[in-house]
Amino acid sequence: MNIPKEIKCVIFDMDGVIIDSEEIHKKAYYETFTSIGVTVSADLYKTITGSSTINAFQNLVTHFNLNLNPEDLVLDKRKRFVNFFENDSTLHLVKGVEEFIQHCFHKNLTLILASSSAMVNIDRVFDRFNLHNYFTAKISGADLTASKPHPEIFEKAAILANTSKENCIIIEDSDNGVKAANDAGIFVFGYKNPMAEDQTLENANFIINNFKRLKKII
Repeated sequence: MNIPKEIKCVIFDMDGVIIDSEEIHKKAYYETFTSIGVTVSADLYKTITGSSTINAFQNLVTHFNLNLNPEDLVLDKRKRFVNFFENDSTLHLVKGVEEFIQHCFHKNLTLILASSSAMVNIDRVFDRFNLHNYFTAKISGADLTASKPHPEIFEKAAILANTSKENCIIIEDSDNGVKAANDAGIFVFGYKNPMAEDQTLENANFIINNFKRLKKII
């Protein structure tokens, strides 16, 4: 699939694309794993990266045959994440992404946020970094029927953008997100975030490792 000749809409993942929060998500997950007494290998953790938290814990409860409520685990993990989020003064936007967002906004492109994070976390990030005005819509995978790698979230993003899929691009940093984009039939840039080295992005249509390069393309 070639880069669309006319780009009208840019669909962003959030964690690892807009904000460097992958590490605090991982810390929150592993604190929760420890609290319930399970050992999650790096390979198993990789399979849940990019999916919604409820989907992740549903899969883990099944995998470990746990007599636990996934929704309770989501709340536990979320509390731990909020603690890290509010107490980590070094938490920052991905290098160059704010300038790229402004670049797209000033070109009158429609910007849609399509993240597996809960809306409460999305709003927390958007409030902290003053991003609300740039985006036409925000979608949380936690509010949908299916989670990435299912394409539902990106199909909904294109509908909310009122734009043909052929005129949309997606920016993702996880293999689950890339698969969702592929299955939605939308061109996807894989962003190589150094904090997510376990993600191959091998099925992305184009791989980038900085937003300066992407700014020159779009």
